[in-house]
Amino acid sequence: MSAGNLPTKEANVLKGHEGAVLAARFNADGNYCLSCGKDRTIRLWNPHRGIHIKTYKSHGREVRDVHVTSDNSKLCSCGGDRQVFYWDVASGRVIRKFRGHDSEVNAVKFNEYASVVVSAGYDRSLRAWDCRSHSTEPIQIIDTFLDSVMSIGLTKSEIIAGSVDGTVRTFDMRIGREISDDLGQPVNCISLSNDGNCILASCLDSTLRLLDRSSGELLQEYKGHTCKSFKMDCCLTNTDAHVTGGSEDGSVFFWDLVDASVVSNFRAHASVCVPVAKREAMEGHSS
Repeated sequence: MSAGNLPTKEANVLKGHEGAVLAARFNADGNYCLSCGKDRTIRLWNPHRGIHIKTYKSHGREVRDVHVTSDNSKLCSCGGDRQVFYWDVASGRVIRKFRGHDSEVNAVKFNEYASVVVSAGYDRSLRAWDCRSHSTEPIQIIDTFLDSVMSIGLTKSEIIAGSVDGTVRTFDMRIGREISDDLGQPVNCISLSNDGNCILASCLDSTLRLLDRSSGELLQEYKGHTCKSFKMDCCLTNTDAHVTGGSEDGSVFFWDLVDASVVSNFRAHASVCVPVAKREAMEGHSS
């Protein structure tokens, strides 16, 4: 995506939540998106037509994250009620509630095969849950973090997570190895590059950091936005040419991946711009 194709203007406003929106996630092909928030609901939208399709209600507290399977048949969600919910998309029914976290759950993600959900909690742990089993016990608990775990990335064999303890940790589930990269600042969001070679980490010193996955080397830093108090998404565009992230003044920023210059920034909201559109949204839908 060239700089000329980066989004610069509002395409649609999706209205319906009765409180702050805490996350927005596109599905795999970018045709639909899900949002969740303080009103304890998850909402499914056609963002290109501005249409609200369905509301999912069962959480007892705010919903902090949501993820949909690649075939669009199942959802997972999490939030302030300490549970991970596994939903049937079509019926809106909760198939299972996974309980085990001792505090709020910050992030959830399906693995590639949609057979496992991984969750990250305020209780300093990662937990993996088997969607095919009737057990509500986790199949794996990782509790080596020293503070709240905020964000998850998954590869075929690894779980990658960012924590307020200042680390990005990679767990290779095949060989049981943990690699920790200490960034020295609280990490509130991580995202993998599309080629799988890099990790982008948003830190609470208003800096995004790009790490080489194999060596842990710091490749680049991206600045200009404000990120000191809130969890805000960051990601790379679908060509890995640009980095994007939100700012606490309501702006969305785009940086050049290589030289870290601010290519574009625009005011998208009146105040905190929590999640920005994930990279899937940009594939074939550039404004």
